[in-house]
Amino acid sequence: MPASTPPATYSYLGPAGTFTWAALQQVPDAQGQSWRSVNNVGEALDDVVSGRSAGAVIAIENSVEGGVSATQDALASIPGLRISGEYLVPVDFVLVARPGTALAQVRVVAAHPVAYAQCHLWLDAKLPEHEHLPATSNVAAPASLLDANPIADAAIAPPGIESEYPLEVLAEHIGDNPKAVTRFVLVTSSMAIPARTGADKTSVIVELPADQPGALVEMLEQFATRGVNLSLLQSRPIGDELGRYRFVVDIDGHVRDERVADALLGLKRFSPKVIFLGSYPRADKVAVEVTARHDDEVYIDARDWLRGLLSGEPGERGEPG
Repeated sequence: MPASTPPATYSYLGPAGTFTWAALQQVPDAQGQSWRSVNNVGEALDDVVSGRSAGAVIAIENSVEGGVSATQDALASIPGLRISGEYLVPVDFVLVARPGTALAQVRVVAAHPVAYAQCHLWLDAKLPEHEHLPATSNVAAPASLLDANPIADAAIAPPGIESEYPLEVLAEHIGDNPKAVTRFVLVTSSMAIPARTGADKTSVIVELPADQPGALVEMLEQFATRGVNLSLLQSRPIGDELGRYRFVVDIDGHVRDERVADALLGLKRFSPKVIFLGSYPRADKVAVEVTARHDDEVYIDARDWLRGLLSGEPGERGEPG
């Protein structure tokens, strides 16, 4: 009998219980497969590049903190990666401590820096004299409380962490923004582009040709003149010299949409470097609205009209005037 195919592996920022772990639970292809916990984005993407993992789920944007710079910079520098899906995870936090610890006893709080930033108003109000001990993940923070000689008295963690560790919840819903959401993406090495759904997003990274007046406006015109909306526009320094920036851009639409394809062609003519990260279904499944003059048929008709002119075809499309 032929040997059975080993399960695919998917990497995520772990351990189990992190928000990335919750996002991976939404990935259909990952269910029933092997999950590999990693310590950072670089390790997750290296798993994909090396073939150790079929895909990696990484955080790319937060509704409070904005784009995740480590992820954006990694996608700009590591070739051969594509985004094939996105997933949204509501962000909520609890404060946990070892059994018997009272809130008034807390002096040092362990927390991932992003989680800490999203809870600072609550912490300043309830624990005005506290100190922050950075942790590598939202699960590493509460796990550190169980060390033989823990430094922190309490930790910021995802809800439900008390079911995984012998800790007590001192306070719930401590996040400063109850509507906070983190957006995660599934990154693979497959160059296949998911089919259009009508509710899609396209991600690219674009370098400006020069640090000169109007360069950013010229880049944005590639989208504006074609009726293409941008849901994310964030600058990141290229790092080779001052004044040199690349832009992480999320486009409403799919690369197979005529208006989006035409905008990308304009972008490629304008920019010295365009990195196509992928077209994929939107997590919120909200259909992209397009004005009539930017429908696919309008672009197709315009191309047919020009083709007729060049070929000398008689008739309405071929004759001037």
